[in-house]
Amino acid sequence: MYTIYLNNLHFYAYHGLFDEEKIIGNEFVVNVEIVLLNEQIISDLNQSIDYSKVYEIIKDIMKTPTPLLETIVANISDAIYEYNKNIKEINIKIEKKHPPIQNFMGNVAVSYKKAFQ
Repeated sequence: MYTIYLNNLHFYAYHGLFDEEKIIGNEFVVNVEIVLLNEQIISDLNQSIDYSKVYEIIKDIMKTPTPLLETIVANISDAIYEYNKNIKEINIKIEKKHPPIQNFMGNVAVSYKKAFQ
């Protein structure tokens, strides 16, 4: 099986529960791992997945302000699968670089793994 990775995709977006996050925004980093069903040697893009299309799907979803990261990772997973059903599994991680937590040093993240078929 093949695993396709899109790593360290940086976005500035307005996701979050708090009013401050919806106004100021935050930095997010998205990592995606896609396991394909294909076990043969891939010699044509039709046998794989177009990375640029996957990036566009992620970028479009990241543009829409959403309160919870849990919702975003599930939406990204479903949208990628709708684009290409030759997927066995998707694993997505989103980091919020500067969460609005007083005296907090670090970041927060949500990961989501979904198997298909």
